[in-house]
Amino acid sequence: MTGRLGNEPWLTAPATRAVIAALEGAGGPGCARFVGGCVRNALIGAPVADVDIATTLKPEETDRAIRAAGLKAVPTGMAHGTVTAVSERQPFEITTLRRDVSTDGRNATVAFTDDWAEDAARRDFRLNALYADGEGRVFDPTGEGVADAAAGRIVFVGDPETRIREDYLRILRFFRFFAWYGRGEPDAAALAACRALAPGMMRLSAERVSKELMTLLAAPDPRLAVTAMVEAGVLAQILPEAVHGPRFDVVVGLSPDPVIRLMTLFPADGDLARAAATRLRLPNATRDRLVAAAVAAPVVGLMMSGPEVRAAVYRHGARAVIDALHRNWAAEPEAGDAARHVLALVAGWRRPVMPVGGRELARLGVEPGPETGRLLKAFEDGWIADDFPADGHAERLAALVSPPRG
Repeated sequence: MTGRLGNEPWLTAPATRAVIAALEGAGGPGCARFVGGCVRNALIGAPVADVDIATTLKPEETDRAIRAAGLKAVPTGMAHGTVTAVSERQPFEITTLRRDVSTDGRNATVAFTDDWAEDAARRDFRLNALYADGEGRVFDPTGEGVADAAAGRIVFVGDPETRIREDYLRILRFFRFFAWYGRGEPDAAALAACRALAPGMMRLSAERVSKELMTLLAAPDPRLAVTAMVEAGVLAQILPEAVHGPRFDVVVGLSPDPVIRLMTLFPADGDLARAAATRLRLPNATRDRLVAAAVAAPVVGLMMSGPEVRAAVYRHGARAVIDALHRNWAAEPEAGDAARHVLALVAGWRRPVMPVGGRELARLGVEPGPETGRLLKAFEDGWIADDFPADGHAERLAALVSPPRG
């Protein structure tokens, strides 16, 4: 034991106590310990989102114990030892202690064990190989996890190359954890291993890569992590389109939105953004934001007048204008007052619906067809150019249908 957790609400919550009681009722005191992020975050005073548990019980025993206690058990990964218990609507992922038998860099074949040190030895980083029992007593099998968490060191358990070859996603996890929890310079041995084995990330699914990337970009300040990714050749492996430079460093201070941060790593090219988003299998909404911002960027300026702002919002949408504005603001950080003024104009204006359509043209004797589309487009262009006047629509439309002769 290397210490004790403080009075953590999640540790003493009835939902948590019910799960621990169920497991210890089947396997005896000490058969279950909290593991990983909840222990690490409790030690450093960070919020705890998920409570994971490791146990010496086999998966089938875990499942029976949870059900016997009247809780819901979900067999989320029995082959790898994982059962999810649901207590008071809160999920707890419970995994049997494991050791790797074989791995191909993506999937591992595991054997179950009752040795806590063996389980710790197969984990990624020392600050994640931390355990705490039901009373909050902390166990640190590597002997360095507690110190790493306090110092902000992200260090692999054992040999970095061995850990990475077990799962190449750990390269991205290294930079993601450094972005969220690291301080000072990245661990040199870890960086060297990431650089040497970066091509192995090509084995990973796009979904796994994009999830890690977006979580990294959502960190309060991911600048050092992204710079290290660039220098190690890791960013080029997953995002060859990336152009890393001052724009990204500036935008981190302007917006916590990971999508806005990501778009500053691309040139303002809609086709390129679409291709990258599709390759990474980003959600459709994210893909569409990246493309729309790239298309809007050339027409969204920091010194736009009110009519120009409204025209841009009407043609591209408020979200695209806001995104493009942040992108361009990052290139001119000294123009903050102007950018904030444009943002206020966007927020204070609601995009109107075009006041005329095919019905009004039919009343003027225009037959449905290509001419209808041409006339409506001409009306819309004029309406936008005149800053969306509220009246005079019939006269404008009639003038387009029967222009005055002169």
